[in-house]
Amino acid sequence: MEAFLRGLLPRMLGGEMSFQIYPFQCKNDLIDKLPSRLKGYSSWLPAEYRIIVIVDRDDDDCFELKKQLDSMVHQCGLCTRSDDVNNWQVLNRIAIEELESWYFGDWNAVKSLYPRVSANVPKKESFRNPDAIAGGTWEAFERVLKRAGYFEGGLRKTEVARKLGRTLDWESNSSSSFQCFRDAVVGIL
Repeated sequence: MEAFLRGLLPRMLGGEMSFQIYPFQCKNDLIDKLPSRLKGYSSWLPAEYRIIVIVDRDDDDCFELKKQLDSMVHQCGLCTRSDDVNNWQVLNRIAIEELESWYFGDWNAVKSLYPRVSANVPKKESFRNPDAIAGGTWEAFERVLKRAGYFEGGLRKTEVARKLGRTLDWESNSSSSFQCFRDAVVGIL
Protein backbone atom coordinates (compact mmCIF):
# COMPACT_ATOMS: atom_id res chain seq x y z
CA MET A 1 0.00 0.00 0.00
CA GLU A 2 2.83 2.40 0.83
CA ALA A 3 4.47 1.96 -2.59
CA PHE A 4 1.11 2.37 -4.32
CA LEU A 5 0.21 5.54 -2.40
CA ARG A 6 3.62 7.13 -3.02
CA GLY A 7 2.86 6.94 -6.74
CA LEU A 8 -0.81 7.82 -6.55
CA LEU A 9 -1.13 10.61 -3.98
CA PRO A 10 1.15 13.18 -5.67
CA ARG A 11 -0.98 12.84 -8.80
CA MET A 12 -4.23 13.14 -6.85
CA LEU A 13 -3.11 16.04 -4.69
CA GLY A 14 -1.47 17.90 -7.56
CA GLY A 15 1.20 19.43 -5.37
CA GLU A 16 -1.42 21.30 -3.31
CA MET A 17 -0.70 19.34 -0.13
CA SER A 18 2.12 17.45 1.45
CA PHE A 19 1.65 14.05 2.99
CA GLN A 20 3.45 11.43 5.04
CA ILE A 21 2.89 7.68 4.98
CA TYR A 22 3.44 5.63 8.11
CA PRO A 23 3.29 1.94 7.19
CA PHE A 24 2.72 -0.87 9.63
CA GLN A 25 4.09 -4.41 9.36
CA CYS A 26 0.65 -5.93 8.85
CA LYS A 27 -2.99 -5.40 9.68
CA ASN A 28 -2.59 -6.77 13.23
CA ASP A 29 0.34 -4.43 13.80
CA LEU A 30 -1.81 -1.48 12.71
CA ILE A 31 -4.70 -2.53 14.97
CA ASP A 32 -2.32 -2.98 17.93
CA LYS A 33 -0.40 0.28 17.48
CA LEU A 34 -3.02 2.64 16.08
CA PRO A 35 -4.54 3.67 19.44
CA SER A 36 -1.22 4.88 20.88
CA ARG A 37 -0.33 6.61 17.59
CA LEU A 38 -3.70 8.41 17.52
CA LYS A 39 -3.42 9.35 21.20
CA GLY A 40 -0.06 10.98 20.43
CA TYR A 41 -1.54 12.90 17.50
CA SER A 42 -4.52 14.09 19.55
CA SER A 43 -2.25 16.22 21.75
CA TRP A 44 -0.86 18.38 18.93
CA LEU A 45 -2.78 17.84 15.66
CA PRO A 46 -3.41 21.20 13.92
CA ALA A 47 -6.99 21.79 12.76
CA GLU A 48 -6.06 21.63 9.07
CA TYR A 49 -4.26 18.24 9.31
CA ARG A 50 -6.01 15.05 8.22
CA ILE A 51 -5.16 11.44 9.04
CA ILE A 52 -6.28 8.71 6.66
CA VAL A 53 -6.07 5.12 7.86
CA ILE A 54 -6.27 2.46 5.15
CA VAL A 55 -6.50 -1.22 5.93
CA ASP A 56 -7.35 -4.34 3.91
CA ARG A 57 -10.62 -5.97 4.84
CA ASP A 58 -9.26 -9.47 4.24
CA ASP A 59 -11.82 -11.80 5.84
CA ASP A 60 -13.15 -9.31 8.38
CA ASP A 61 -16.67 -7.97 8.39
CA CYS A 62 -16.33 -4.53 6.80
CA PHE A 63 -18.79 -2.82 9.13
CA GLU A 64 -17.28 -4.34 12.27
CA LEU A 65 -13.75 -3.40 11.18
CA LYS A 66 -14.81 0.19 10.47
CA LYS A 67 -16.62 0.33 13.80
CA GLN A 68 -13.46 -0.91 15.56
CA LEU A 69 -11.31 1.72 13.83
CA ASP A 70 -13.80 4.52 14.54
CA SER A 71 -13.92 3.47 18.19
CA MET A 72 -10.13 3.79 18.43
CA VAL A 73 -10.39 7.32 17.04
CA HIS A 74 -13.10 8.31 19.50
CA GLN A 75 -11.22 6.87 22.47
CA CYS A 76 -8.35 9.21 21.62
CA GLY A 77 -10.62 12.25 21.51
CA LEU A 78 -10.43 12.72 17.75
CA CYS A 79 -13.28 13.14 15.26
CA THR A 80 -13.92 10.85 12.28
CA ARG A 81 -15.35 11.87 8.94
CA SER A 82 -18.40 9.76 9.83
CA ASP A 83 -18.95 12.11 12.81
CA ASP A 84 -18.48 15.41 10.99
CA VAL A 85 -18.05 15.60 7.22
CA ASN A 86 -16.58 19.11 7.40
CA ASN A 87 -14.39 19.11 10.52
CA TRP A 88 -13.04 15.59 10.74
CA GLN A 89 -9.52 14.69 11.75
CA VAL A 90 -9.37 10.96 10.96
CA LEU A 91 -10.77 9.05 8.01
CA ASN A 92 -10.88 5.27 8.15
CA ARG A 93 -11.01 3.53 4.78
CA ILE A 94 -11.05 -0.17 3.98
CA ALA A 95 -9.67 -1.72 0.81
CA ILE A 96 -12.15 -4.46 -0.03
CA GLU A 97 -10.85 -7.16 -0.14
CA GLU A 98 -7.26 -6.07 -0.64
CA LEU A 99 -5.28 -3.42 -2.52
CA GLU A 100 -5.31 -5.61 -5.63
CA SER A 101 -9.07 -5.08 -5.99
CA TRP A 102 -8.21 -1.47 -6.80
CA TYR A 103 -6.00 -2.76 -9.65
CA PHE A 104 -8.88 -4.80 -11.06
CA GLY A 105 -10.89 -1.55 -10.94
CA ASP A 106 -8.64 -0.02 -13.61
CA TRP A 107 -7.79 -2.88 -15.91
CA ASN A 108 -6.62 -0.46 -18.61
CA ALA A 109 -3.77 0.60 -16.31
CA VAL A 110 -2.86 -3.04 -15.69
CA LYS A 111 -2.99 -3.77 -19.42
CA SER A 112 -0.78 -0.75 -20.21
CA LEU A 113 1.92 -2.12 -17.90
CA TYR A 114 1.42 -5.81 -18.71
CA PRO A 115 0.18 -5.84 -22.32
CA ARG A 116 -0.10 -9.63 -22.60
CA VAL A 117 -2.94 -9.83 -20.05
CA SER A 118 -6.36 -10.34 -21.57
CA ALA A 119 -8.46 -7.24 -22.11
CA ASN A 120 -11.50 -9.41 -21.34
CA VAL A 121 -10.64 -10.00 -17.68
CA PRO A 122 -13.11 -7.35 -16.35
CA LYS A 123 -15.86 -8.88 -18.51
CA LYS A 124 -15.58 -12.27 -16.82
CA GLU A 125 -18.25 -12.84 -14.20
CA SER A 126 -15.79 -13.47 -11.38
CA PHE A 127 -13.98 -10.16 -12.05
CA ARG A 128 -16.85 -7.78 -12.94
CA ASN A 129 -17.04 -6.39 -9.42
CA PRO A 130 -13.46 -5.76 -8.22
CA ASP A 131 -14.59 -5.66 -4.58
CA ALA A 132 -16.31 -9.06 -4.78
CA ILE A 133 -13.51 -11.20 -6.21
CA ALA A 134 -13.62 -14.46 -4.29
CA GLY A 135 -10.67 -16.43 -2.96
CA GLY A 136 -8.13 -13.70 -2.35
CA THR A 137 -7.72 -10.72 -4.61
CA TRP A 138 -3.93 -10.71 -4.73
CA GLU A 139 -3.93 -14.41 -5.52
CA ALA A 140 -6.41 -13.84 -8.36
CA PHE A 141 -4.31 -10.95 -9.66
CA GLU A 142 -1.18 -13.10 -9.53
CA ARG A 143 -2.91 -15.96 -11.42
CA VAL A 144 -4.05 -13.62 -14.20
CA LEU A 145 -0.57 -12.16 -14.61
CA LYS A 146 1.11 -15.57 -14.47
CA ARG A 147 -1.22 -16.90 -17.17
CA ALA A 148 -0.05 -13.99 -19.34
CA GLY A 149 3.58 -14.92 -18.74
CA TYR A 150 4.46 -12.43 -16.00
CA PHE A 151 5.89 -13.16 -12.56
CA GLU A 152 6.52 -16.86 -13.05
CA GLY A 153 8.36 -16.89 -9.71
CA GLY A 154 5.50 -15.15 -7.90
CA LEU A 155 3.94 -11.71 -7.86
CA ARG A 156 6.34 -8.96 -6.82
CA LYS A 157 3.76 -6.93 -4.94
CA THR A 158 5.85 -3.84 -4.19
CA GLU A 159 7.06 -3.52 -7.79
CA VAL A 160 3.50 -3.81 -9.13
CA ALA A 161 2.16 -1.39 -6.49
CA ARG A 162 4.79 1.20 -7.36
CA LYS A 163 4.06 0.97 -11.08
CA LEU A 164 0.28 0.98 -10.73
CA GLY A 165 0.37 3.84 -8.23
CA ARG A 166 1.99 5.95 -10.95
CA THR A 167 -0.38 4.68 -13.67
CA LEU A 168 -3.83 3.96 -12.26
CA ASP A 169 -6.57 6.32 -13.43
CA TRP A 170 -7.87 7.51 -10.08
CA GLU A 171 -10.80 9.35 -11.61
CA SER A 172 -12.48 6.38 -13.27
CA ASN A 173 -11.66 3.32 -11.15
CA SER A 174 -14.62 0.92 -10.85
CA SER A 175 -13.75 -0.41 -7.37
CA SER A 176 -16.29 0.97 -4.88
CA SER A 177 -13.78 0.86 -2.03
CA PHE A 178 -11.29 2.81 -4.14
CA GLN A 179 -13.99 5.35 -5.01
CA CYS A 180 -14.72 5.88 -1.28
CA PHE A 181 -11.01 6.45 -0.64
CA ARG A 182 -10.62 8.73 -3.67
CA ASP A 183 -13.68 10.84 -2.90
CA ALA A 184 -12.49 11.44 0.65
CA VAL A 185 -8.99 12.43 -0.46
CA VAL A 186 -10.33 14.74 -3.16
CA GLY A 187 -12.73 16.20 -0.58
CA ILE A 188 -9.76 17.43 1.43
CA LEU A 189 -8.57 19.71 -1.38
